[in-house]
Amino acid sequence: MNMPQALHDKGQSLWLDNITREILDNGTLKRYIDEWSVTGLTSNPTIFDHAIKNSGAYDASIAEKLKNGKEGEELFFGVALEDLTRAADLFRPHYDKTNGVDGYVSLEVSPLLAYDTAGTIAVAKELFARAKRPNLYIKIPGTKEGLPAIEESIFSGVPINVTLLFSREQYVAAAEAFLRGIERRIAAGLNPKVESVASLFISRWDVAVADKVPEKLRNQLGIAIAKRTYKSSLELLGSERWRRICNFGARPQRVLWASTGTKDPKAPALMYIHALASPYSVNTMPEATLKALATSSESFGYMPADGGDCEQVLAEFGKAGIDIDALAARLQEEGAKSFVASWQNLLSVIASKSEAVAKTAR
Repeated sequence: MNMPQALHDKGQSLWLDNITREILDNGTLKRYIDEWSVTGLTSNPTIFDHAIKNSGAYDASIAEKLKNGKEGEELFFGVALEDLTRAADLFRPHYDKTNGVDGYVSLEVSPLLAYDTAGTIAVAKELFARAKRPNLYIKIPGTKEGLPAIEESIFSGVPINVTLLFSREQYVAAAEAFLRGIERRIAAGLNPKVESVASLFISRWDVAVADKVPEKLRNQLGIAIAKRTYKSSLELLGSERWRRICNFGARPQRVLWASTGTKDPKAPALMYIHALASPYSVNTMPEATLKALATSSESFGYMPADGGDCEQVLAEFGKAGIDIDALAARLQEEGAKSFVASWQNLLSVIASKSEAVAKTAR
């Protein structure tokens, strides 16, 4: 059985958490779409850092941009948009077939803007306009400062992938920012159909507590947080507020499960994939996890709509000394810092590549 197709048929979108120019040039991404039901992808600074550093495929593009006076961050976004617009065109049939629900690629604003509301709003508009593709999500972190930028970007008609969410509470805050943007569009007489996903990070929870809890609790925290959040997302979908805006033609914001590659070498490779199977959601997975799913024959069921045993499991973590709310705040803060570090590494790679390409051209 084609397990990626089976998961897709359950109502969950499978996205690839990776992009390189090689998988575009050699047809690998097209094969994932045709054979493994991949209907979108996500990117981040680390992904582009590795892609550009470990390949000569970007050299010609970098050389061209250097000739046109581009450098640093501006040069990077030009390179990234070349890859992402090509990928967006590959996914466009899914975007059209699902009337804009699926078939997206994602590009992140500079992580240096994580706490800069006005800067994030401006860059989100600019990048979406430059791409000229309706199926491009702009990634904005769900930090306190990011929430007004999410609302304003949605109001402006920019599709948003809210990133760096770690808890039910952070998810609800992001969902409400999305709702406010849609409600403002309705009040202004604008089309309320602006798509969004809310990305909840899973495996980082388990990494954070791996050496702090009993063996019986290992690799259970991320899944429990996901179950709790999924329950809240379904409650929001059934709320009067959601039903009202849907009646005006809006689309609900989907939950996206991120960081779903297993980090514990002793745990099953598809641990998170099986646990997070849920309709009207997205799972963006690393390439190795996608390949493991494609070669698997193990069946799976749905995530419980009522949260299942999540509260009991979370209570056990509380007894073990884990403060869930404090850890969620810490993970978001650390995630923002990690993205900044990755961004700085990426810009260093761009600088060194630019220097090497310029020397070759002399």
